[in-house]
Amino acid sequence: MADKLYPLPVFHFRVEFGTEQLGFTEVAGLTQEIQAIEYRAGDFPEFSSIKMPGLRKFNNITLKRGIMQSDNKFFQWLISGMKLSKVDRKDLTISLLNEKHEPVMSWKVTRAFPVKLEGPQLKATGNEVAIESLEIAHEGLEVENL
Repeated sequence: MADKLYPLPVFHFRVEFGTEQLGFTEVAGLTQEIQAIEYRAGDFPEFSSIKMPGLRKFNNITLKRGIMQSDNKFFQWLISGMKLSKVDRKDLTISLLNEKHEPVMSWKVTRAFPVKLEGPQLKATGNEVAIESLEIAHEGLEVENL
């Protein structure tokens, strides 16, 4: 009897910034779309427009992780672009992993830079880990299904 194939769970993934591997609790915004261009000439017999594929659009990606003492690298990355007028862009790879910790699907993000860093919601009665959220803009998203 052949083994059944099951969809992959979303909880086992890895994020790599070049040679550096970082742990995150959540990744969101792996979205791309092709914007439609509408066109209609005045002499078209139909009273409607035609649609053509236009520019690709990439949503910002949000990465969330627990705050660690003495780790301020995302804040430093964010303000590096504000001080020097030239942001440090990074390529990153987000991989969905199988039970052997091997990538089975990857999203390759090009020329990413931070646009927003959000701290945790502090609450005196809270019982959860302090989470920071980093939002990055980028110029490309390629998907590899391995």
